[in-house]
Amino acid sequence: MFRLSSLSLGKALVIAETLEGKIVPATLAAITAASKVGPVTAFASGKDAAAAAEQLSKVAGVEQVLVASGDAVATGLPEELAPVVKTIVEKNGFTHVFAATSAFSKNLIPRVAVKFDMMPIADITSIQSEDTFVRHAYAGNVVSTVKSADAIKFGTVRGTSFERAATTGGNAAIVAVECSAALGKSKWIEDLIAKSDKPDLTTAAIVVAGGRGLKNAENFKLLDELAAPLKAAVGATRAVVDAGFCPNDMQVGQTGKTIAPTLYIGAGISGAIQHVAGMKESKVIAVINTDADAPFFQVADYGLVGDLFEAVPALTKLLKN
Repeated sequence: MFRLSSLSLGKALVIAETLEGKIVPATLAAITAASKVGPVTAFASGKDAAAAAEQLSKVAGVEQVLVASGDAVATGLPEELAPVVKTIVEKNGFTHVFAATSAFSKNLIPRVAVKFDMMPIADITSIQSEDTFVRHAYAGNVVSTVKSADAIKFGTVRGTSFERAATTGGNAAIVAVECSAALGKSKWIEDLIAKSDKPDLTTAAIVVAGGRGLKNAENFKLLDELAAPLKAAVGATRAVVDAGFCPNDMQVGQTGKTIAPTLYIGAGISGAIQHVAGMKESKVIAVINTDADAPFFQVADYGLVGDLFEAVPALTKLLKN
């Protein structure tokens, strides 16, 4: 007897996000999520679309790659991309359209969804069936299960909630799609991308983060010294970013970056909900704090009650030796 799974009735499109010709890792998680509802087609666009399409064609689980290039979509403006995606969805009969949660997808997915008079579902963390999704709200304090009756389901997928699809093993066909003339509703000026030789915060296997317990910006060098032998990225809480200790791109939390490293080490962080929302899916969480009652210890796998100004240098010395 054959039994049809409720998770294989759809046909999914994943809008890939790229940076300097490379696939943003969270897109691979979106591909894994999309594969739960049916065959996956990936869509790449922009000035480096050809290079991105070549990478996507090798990703396991991708059956076809659609690629759009040209002046209209070269800079990724959502006003220009939305009508292109709309045409793709209509011509190919996709039942689901996903993208990894980011500023890019938050700009694009709602614009496409509204063209079909559909409701986008934001920050999906689990897919229960082709029409039922789980998402978190209020910094993770509310977990809601959403059942959509829309003919086409649009959603953004939390990149840390799904395994990344393998970047090898696929052999998808690459198909070029036509772009309409530029609408000209907005104008791209420039991209200002911070350059660093340190590991990327969102993809690093190990993250060392600091909070107000470090007291000033200069003391963050203690975390840099600890991170070096671990090949770890360095993060921070919103409080220290607001205080000017660190740049915005180091912020982890509800209004910063969401991470899920193999090991997270937090020093001088109390464990406010806003910060925990951005790192609670870390595989192992270790915390250093002088306050034994700090809320962070409640989510930690390992905790050290002590002075970070003694503990961090001691740990760094052990690692270097």
